[in-house]
Amino acid sequence: MITTALTRMFELEHPLILGPMGGVAGGRLAAAVSNAGGLGLVGAGYGDPQWVARELDLVGELSHRPWGIGFITWSTAPELLELALARKPAAVMLSFGDPRPLGARIKAAGCRLICQVQDLAGARLAHEAGADLVVAQGTEAGGHASRRATLPLVPAVANLVAPIPVVAAGGIADGRGLAAALMLGAEGALLGTRFYASDEALGSARAKALIASASGDATARTTVFDIVRRLDWPPGYDGRALRNRFMGRWQGHENELAGALASENPAFLDAVQAQDFDTAMVWAGEAVDLIDAVEPAAEIVRRIGREAEIALARGAALCRYPN
Repeated sequence: MITTALTRMFELEHPLILGPMGGVAGGRLAAAVSNAGGLGLVGAGYGDPQWVARELDLVGELSHRPWGIGFITWSTAPELLELALARKPAAVMLSFGDPRPLGARIKAAGCRLICQVQDLAGARLAHEAGADLVVAQGTEAGGHASRRATLPLVPAVANLVAPIPVVAAGGIADGRGLAAALMLGAEGALLGTRFYASDEALGSARAKALIASASGDATARTTVFDIVRRLDWPPGYDGRALRNRFMGRWQGHENELAGALASENPAFLDAVQAQDFDTAMVWAGEAVDLIDAVEPAAEIVRRIGREAEIALARGAALCRYPN
């Protein structure tokens, strides 16, 4: 078993965190990851209180181990945070924005504060917010992220925020990636896309099948899916998704898309309902190359833990010391 600051903080069996993917990481998936020895996080998305309450009640009912919730910082109302804190999560994760205002309330509630950052400026804000754990997210990640790559970002953030423990995210989907993250100075890894392709994820079966058959070359970062949904994300963030016909039509023509929303927005929302993924997006990271099946989340957690142990043992065997 791998023991790190992350596993000790939450009494985990494996140094793995479920990425709180909005609309995908619901209570059932979070509970499955937690019960298997990782840390499951419900994804609050853009903050539907009824959805959040239902999924938090579900994870509370199904899980017998620590769990938490993740918020998009810039879109989270204080009352939604209070709804979550009332259910006593082990951790709250804040991503994409200044964590200090909401972070102060989380800390005051006696809850662990996790801050996900995409650059060193964000890491400094996380440090000021009193983060108990910092997630360094690279651009290889699926969904929203920024520009820094995981490999150089993780050790840079670890150096900056020490002794706060750091977790790596972006482009990790197997035990080799977890082992590599540990060698970079991280205390574990946060995985999103790998758990999207799980039985318990809330995404459609068609979306999961697309992830399991895709190549990392078929993903790209874009703002077109935010524009068409009328979501005003702060500058510097876009989303990585599987390339599709809609992306091919509008990538590089974002201003034209913004001017055509009267027709494009309702057509897009219809496509989402119809699971027409030639138009609707499937958020996915570059690590889709390493995903070839939709599986139970518990099996994913345990296999990645075993693979990481093997990879670390293999690495140790490469070292030769003089007598």
